[in-house]
Amino acid sequence: MGKVSKEKILEILEGYDKDNITIATLGSHTSLHILNGAKQEGFRTAIVCAKGREVPYQRFDVADEYIIVDKFEDIVNEDVQQKLRDMNAIVIPHGSFVAYAGLDNVEDKFNVPMFGNRDILRWEAERDLERQLLVNGKIRIPMKYDDPSQIDRAVMVKFPGARGGRGYFVASSTEEFNEKIDAMKERGWIEDADVEQAHIEEYVSGCNYCIHYFYSALNDEVELMGMDSRYESSIDGFVRMPAKDQLSIDISPSYVVTGNHPVVMRESLLPQAFEIGDKLVKSAAELVKPGLNGPFCIQTLVNDNLEVVVFETSARTDGGTNTFMEGSSYSYLKYGEGMSMGRRVAREIKMALENGGFEKIIT
Repeated sequence: MGKVSKEKILEILEGYDKDNITIATLGSHTSLHILNGAKQEGFRTAIVCAKGREVPYQRFDVADEYIIVDKFEDIVNEDVQQKLRDMNAIVIPHGSFVAYAGLDNVEDKFNVPMFGNRDILRWEAERDLERQLLVNGKIRIPMKYDDPSQIDRAVMVKFPGARGGRGYFVASSTEEFNEKIDAMKERGWIEDADVEQAHIEEYVSGCNYCIHYFYSALNDEVELMGMDSRYESSIDGFVRMPAKDQLSIDISPSYVVTGNHPVVMRESLLPQAFEIGDKLVKSAAELVKPGLNGPFCIQTLVNDNLEVVVFETSARTDGGTNTFMEGSSYSYLKYGEGMSMGRRVAREIKMALENGGFEKIIT
């Protein structure tokens, strides 16, 4: 089966009742502010939710329609797709949608209009493609190691896909790398196939800033929407121990994201933040047309030379956007009102409905 074509999606969209568009997403990750923001902009909302996971959406009353499935992966089933099309639905992708639906299914089988560029989702999931985007944009990134035998200093080891930090670890030698790989396998966090795709990069010591942007294809503008940092287990618990206790216990901490908190960057660093966002948008437009479209995130570390170093990207709504459901310091400066990422997405769709330009924002 070939890839879902943009022409087919636009044909489906052409048959929609434009006065009754529904904003839909998968019930996980960032769906609360996606749906709440859509309601703020006057849209009907729908959620595809795994049985037993619907309680938060009911309690917060963010969805007008529920499609309950046995498991999240069922969103790609044809009967679910038809229900979405019957609702005139535009689906907003997020990390859980990509992880559960599967990239192959999103690219080849999901015949429902989606906000953004579905082709770029693979570029964030595959480390070599992601790195290609950053290198092409001349963005400062950590040095990469091609083989564990090359490890000669502290490195961060990551694995493919949207894992929320699960299985990531720090190693300082080839022997430590192998020991921790074996420990991760025992915990069931990684498999042999993952090890072959392990991404090994220089460990950069610095403060974590995950910077959230929105690229408006309609306005041709990169907007800085907010920033967050992460609560990560078990590393955050580990570093709270006194140093003598850290040395005396046998723990190999990982970096599983369990929550997020809002942050602001010192103002003198903001020119770098804008420059990096602009560079990534330009690079993506060159390598995977039409490029980044809508929300994206650049995960960074700021070292003691006040240099912003990029270590990861997300080419869709990132989990840290949950920290500014009423807007951030930065989105307030831009809009003068509470502007979540979900509301910003809905406003872009609303602008296309009013002024045209769906071909720029829907795939």
